[in-house]
Amino acid sequence: MSNAHASGLDRTLHNLKNGFLQGVLRGCHRGLLSTHDYSKLMVCETLDDVKTLLCSTDYRALIQDLPSPLHSSTIVSTCTQKMVNDFNIFRSQAGEPLGAFLDFLTYGYMIDNVVLVVTGVLHERGVHELLQKCHPLGSFDSMASIAVANNMRELYRMVIVDTPLAPYFSQCSNQEDLDELNVEIMRNILYKAYLHDFMKFCEGVGGVTATSMMDILGFEADKRAITITVNSLGTELSRNDRGSLFPELGSLYPDGHRDLVSCNDFVQVQATMEMYLSYEGFGTGLIQTNDKPLEKIFSEEKMKKCQSAFKEQFNLASFYAYMKMREQELRNLMWITECIAQDQKHRISDGLINVMND
Repeated sequence: MSNAHASGLDRTLHNLKNGFLQGVLRGCHRGLLSTHDYSKLMVCETLDDVKTLLCSTDYRALIQDLPSPLHSSTIVSTCTQKMVNDFNIFRSQAGEPLGAFLDFLTYGYMIDNVVLVVTGVLHERGVHELLQKCHPLGSFDSMASIAVANNMRELYRMVIVDTPLAPYFSQCSNQEDLDELNVEIMRNILYKAYLHDFMKFCEGVGGVTATSMMDILGFEADKRAITITVNSLGTELSRNDRGSLFPELGSLYPDGHRDLVSCNDFVQVQATMEMYLSYEGFGTGLIQTNDKPLEKIFSEEKMKKCQSAFKEQFNLASFYAYMKMREQELRNLMWITECIAQDQKHRISDGLINVMND
């Protein structure tokens, strides 16, 4: 069978399996807030004004009955349900491999939820309060048991063992106590294993999905390697331990990883980034010689990659991209509403990330 014929067959099968959901996805994508929507949000004087504006968007059905007085957290948690509802529609009607692909999207939220609850318990926060802060797409039945786990082994046995995260936990489940350093190490070990597993799955899917996800997940791996390096400077984490946490994919792997392991300060990290990465502004953002902190530059680049995923047809990566774009939109809403609530409207533009390239 010729490559062209095989490609045509793959596209036909993709349309048969996922054509309807791709149409639903494109409709959801068009419902993301536009640049014009953001310009109107930026001149809102009160949270009630924000509610009124959002009632003219895809959030209308969720937010129209919210009572006053409004709070930033209430608005954002209510709008988050839009993201959850969309995901549930995709997942309930997905065949394979889309169903398994969508399941992978939830694993990152599970990791974040575990870390959030463990860290909150370490700071003596109430479990009920912490569970309310967890992302709904990463919830699972045994999360409340985190409060009684005293070390990594107990965390695995009481919480993780019956979740999809269990295979990723093998390097964490030792006798070490649950303290902030070990929890952060656990987060990075879990994410490393997760990214490797997700990429392996996407390579099995092949085609445009594999190519797009290699770009997106490779970028995520680069981001994590740089962030781990910056956060570990001046700490007790050894160079070897630092390197063991880097996901083994992305533009920095493997040569850039060796250089990052050897870095002793921000300037050396900046030099490594400029040597291996083509992302404009990353090096200067690291030491903040311009107006953009590194995290904002990362977020802007990620949105560009998500936007690119929608330029290709027959591509499961567009489902990942949409969820991440909606997630960033919710962060934008939190920033905007907090600035309004705290009478800091002049700072709104500082924290906004462009989601839609419109």
